[in-house]
Amino acid sequence: MKKSVFFGALTVAGLAAGAAAAGTLDDVKARGKLNCGVATGLVGFAAPDANGEWDGFDVAVCRAVAAAVLNDANAVEFVPTTPKTRFTALASGELDMLARNTTWTFSRDVDLKFEFVGINYYDGQGFMVPKDLGVSSATELDGATVCIQTGTTTELNLADFFRTNNISYEPVPIETNAEAQQQYLAGACDVYTTDASGLAATRATFEDPSAHVLLPEIISKEPLGPLVRHGDNDWGDVVRWTLNALISGEELGITSTNVAELSSGTNNPEINRLLGTEGTLGEMLGLDAEWAKRAIMAGGNYGEIFAKNIGEETPIGLARGLNAQWTDGGLLYSPPFR
Repeated sequence: MKKSVFFGALTVAGLAAGAAAAGTLDDVKARGKLNCGVATGLVGFAAPDANGEWDGFDVAVCRAVAAAVLNDANAVEFVPTTPKTRFTALASGELDMLARNTTWTFSRDVDLKFEFVGINYYDGQGFMVPKDLGVSSATELDGATVCIQTGTTTELNLADFFRTNNISYEPVPIETNAEAQQQYLAGACDVYTTDASGLAATRATFEDPSAHVLLPEIISKEPLGPLVRHGDNDWGDVVRWTLNALISGEELGITSTNVAELSSGTNNPEINRLLGTEGTLGEMLGLDAEWAKRAIMAGGNYGEIFAKNIGEETPIGLARGLNAQWTDGGLLYSPPFR
């Protein structure tokens, strides 16, 4: 088992090294479309709506990058990926970027040769059980069957948690969130574990969400964020600073409704630099002066995107928590636009 994982990592790393020579920014401009890897379907984060249009918190990052680079937030080919296929798809060049509930870890950065451009959601692994199971803590799950997506950090965290607490479990391997939902509701497993945000998103789609409980334990740090291949720093800068533009947009009070007005000039130098009325930040990125304006117009600033897709007024109902701006006691923080 260890051997196959090792060779899998080498294979992905080799593909990354081969694809790194390309200039992804030029490729995207020439193609006129961004190839963005997303989840196969996780409501609130990335899922097709009733009209087949992709929508969600991670999807919004893809659209912001497309707007910044191509002046068209709809110029995105969304490529559904599973935990098993996501890294190979990015390393091989099939994807320009991945925005898919993916945890930033040492091995994915250093060994698999990917570059996480930032964190767009601070998460942690949790547990969901049927209320009628009568369990109030994950430490009471001795002997439980657990639905777990293979090839994820959650799979490793789960083993650590049960070993640390001297309790046993029987894994029920699944590949996608849709499969997990089906198996969990069919009673194939007592517990579903994944990122707490994913559990909340999944529960929101149930016929009776109140019949299922999210247990209080959060057993890991899961910093989720977009990633690109190592070796193409220009492209990494474009994706990184587009995400930072959304984060700074909220901090600076730039919204989808006032960005056009503010882009005519303000008395705040950082807003002016971000929106291109002062300085040459766009030119430094290989883009025009209005790249950040378009990114914010595409779906709003970070706060607008959060509120629309996964916030407390949505069926998913997530509080900002750690994902609040640093000025509001959270961890969300963009480097300065200077």
